[in-house]
Amino acid sequence: MRLELKRIAVSAKSTIGSLSIDGKLECYTLEDTVREVEGEPVAQWKVQNETAIPRGTYQVIIDYSVRFRKDLPHVLGVPGFSGIRIHPGNCAADTEGCILVGQLIASRPDWVGNSRQVFVRLMQRLESAYDRGDPITLTIS
Repeated sequence: MRLELKRIAVSAKSTIGSLSIDGKLECYTLEDTVREVEGEPVAQWKVQNETAIPRGTYQVIIDYSVRFRKDLPHVLGVPGFSGIRIHPGNCAADTEGCILVGQLIASRPDWVGNSRQVFVRLMQRLESAYDRGDPITLTIS
C-alpha cells in the first residue's frame, strides 16, 4: 500500500496536506509547521514537538502506542524524530510532530474536522493491508 502525503498549505502554526492511498485521495492531514531546511541536519532546524517531519519515504507499521494505549500506525526511520504516529486530532496543539487526519474545513484555518471518523476509516484500510502482509510506505512531498 502506497500512502502519499502532499503538503498544500503551510502557516506559522501548522501544515495542511492531502493523503492519498494508491493514488486516490483518502483524507486531509494536519501536521506541525514545516521548518525543514534542505541540506541541513535536522538538529539545525527542528523545534521539539513543533516541527513537521522531513520530506521523504518511510515505512509504516501498526503497533502498540504506550501513549495512546492502542494500536496505531507508526512511521519508522524518520531522521531526528521518534514515535511518529498517524492519529486523530484537529489542530497543531493535538500533535507533537505526528500526522493528524481529518476532513478539511475551509472556514477554519489550521484545522481538520471529523478526525475520529476519518481515522477509523483509514485505520481499517491500513490494518487490512498490514494483516495481509502488504508493505505500507508513506511518501511525504
